[in-house]
Amino acid sequence: MSPPDPEALARLHAACFVTPRPWSAEEIRQLCAEASTFLLQRPGGFLLARNAFDEAEVLTIAVDPAARRQGLGRALMQAFLAEARARGAATALLEVAADNAAAIALYRATGFTRTGRRPGYYRTPDGTRKDAEIMSIALG
Repeated sequence: MSPPDPEALARLHAACFVTPRPWSAEEIRQLCAEASTFLLQRPGGFLLARNAFDEAEVLTIAVDPAARRQGLGRALMQAFLAEARARGAATALLEVAADNAAAIALYRATGFTRTGRRPGYYRTPDGTRKDAEIMSIALG
């Protein structure tokens, strides 16, 4: 696979997110340089995750709006779970805006369950706050 193109990933991330705010190419470049971080890419989407000890965390997943509802998000999540297991993770977790019904449905479909809530975790462009759902799955 070719090396990541942080500028292209940042453009895709910006096409997918307002809240939480889109990540810059420099932020993506820095994350990709960390040894604990792994990037999964498919045409039209990517997932960036981190593995620490026995836990793996989805940092972000972005699927081109034109490529949604075609199984790409599910494929990325399944690839994440496989890679997390291969890296020795016993648990995987993520945070998602509590009002992001499509993402929550995807995560539930791949086995994640709600384990907590972070009130006011995300800030929207107009300054209002949105809660985050914490979701996890046992990988054992």
